[in-house]
Amino acid sequence: MGLDLVAGWRELGLAEGTAVIVHASLSSLGPVPGGARAVVASLVAAAGQAGTVAAPAFTPRIADPDPDHRGAPDTAIRARRDAVPLFDAGTPSEMGAVAEAVRQWPGAVRSRHPQASVAAIGAHAREVVAAQPLGFALGAGSPFSKLYDLDVSILLIGVGHDRNSFLHHAETLARHRRLKVRRFPRLVDGERIWCETLDVANDNGTLFPVVGREFERVHGVREAEVGRARCRLLAARPLVDFAVRRLDELLGRSH
Repeated sequence: MGLDLVAGWRELGLAEGTAVIVHASLSSLGPVPGGARAVVASLVAAAGQAGTVAAPAFTPRIADPDPDHRGAPDTAIRARRDAVPLFDAGTPSEMGAVAEAVRQWPGAVRSRHPQASVAAIGAHAREVVAAQPLGFALGAGSPFSKLYDLDVSILLIGVGHDRNSFLHHAETLARHRRLKVRRFPRLVDGERIWCETLDVANDNGTLFPVVGREFERVHGVREAEVGRARCRLLAARPLVDFAVRRLDELLGRSH
């Protein structure tokens, strides 16, 4: 099955020596001997020694459990907030089995954002994860910005554009953008404090699937089956450039 997966990624257009960020539903592939690790092994093999494999390793549970509360917290709220763990490199990702297998891969590295980290393997992994702003965590200066510079390809395995994190990167670059507040605990000078930062809001399947389908139609992106999964490989640069313009149009109508 591993060789079949490598052949599948090749058929989609994943070339040796390139960078790829994967968003995947493991179950969509059907039975895979070796599971998520075999999928990651096939991507590492397809990318080769000069390539880079990345995945979003987000941890949304590291967040304020009472985000709407204002003022001094009562005992129950303090207890809930105290129970939220601090982020570290070993914190499991919540982005599915394949993303978690990327995080756990020998030699993998990870950026340090408490909620929106990226894990990476390969030639450019360390430079990809070297820096990440706390605010607008997927925007300028983030691993997504570095991957854009590397001309990364986006691999969607059995998932749609509602799972395509690069569309959040595009929205941070748009003039019109939806906003939310991130809130998470951190250690600062040995003291646990709650940090609050701005970021683009969750799309919740509203605009990203529309923009993604439009891009695929305009750019002739083809779909192929790998295992049982419907998969697409997209170049991030033209997608981001297209999505910035299109999101500005769509979001500008509400301003």
